[in-house]
Amino acid sequence: MLKYRLHEKVAVIGLDDGKANAVGHNFVDAMTEGLDQAEREAEAVVITGREGVFSAGFDLKEMAKGEKQRTDLVNRGAAMLLRLFSLPQPVVVASAGHAIAAGALVLLAADTRLGAVGDFKYGLNETAIGMSLPPFGMEMAKCRLSKRHQTQAIIQAQLYDPDAAQQVGYLDQVVAADALETQALEQAAALAELPGAAYAGTKLAVRRDYIDRIAASLA
Repeated sequence: MLKYRLHEKVAVIGLDDGKANAVGHNFVDAMTEGLDQAEREAEAVVITGREGVFSAGFDLKEMAKGEKQRTDLVNRGAAMLLRLFSLPQPVVVASAGHAIAAGALVLLAADTRLGAVGDFKYGLNETAIGMSLPPFGMEMAKCRLSKRHQTQAIIQAQLYDPDAAQQVGYLDQVVAADALETQALEQAAALAELPGAAYAGTKLAVRRDYIDRIAASLA
């Protein structure tokens, strides 16, 4: 599932399971392995999914196996997202398709989010499928989504096309599909030139209250 490469100072973590990139144990393992390597050898990170779908959210087949399996997966996913949210290096996501539920949370945990033009949907659909957004998701959503859109986006489970997703806060830019990865690499390379310690310290300071509440909920 993991396709990792180093492009000068930028680590590219490609996640592609050949299907919907559901956030299951394989997804968490691949992301963790990629982040481990990126922290050792890179100064910025680009995360990509598969064409047409960045990630469709938690693996519902795994979630349906029982309470223990569901809890184990959600806890592992939460820890992965918290790590991504607090990663010292700049993190750029290049989304070439749908990002729903936990897939959208990966975007919210990143720093700069680019999305491809296309008939794609972004959003947190938990309410629509009879679930409540867990504390780690709620904190990231409140941190990154536009305050005036939070009722619609979080409570009312609205899904958005790429242009609307940019207005709401899931994306920072919408670009042509054939330019997506190139622009993500260019932006990550530019961010890699910023002083690393200052970037990490400022990022953690801005997100500190959200990070602390997520960490407390996981404990």
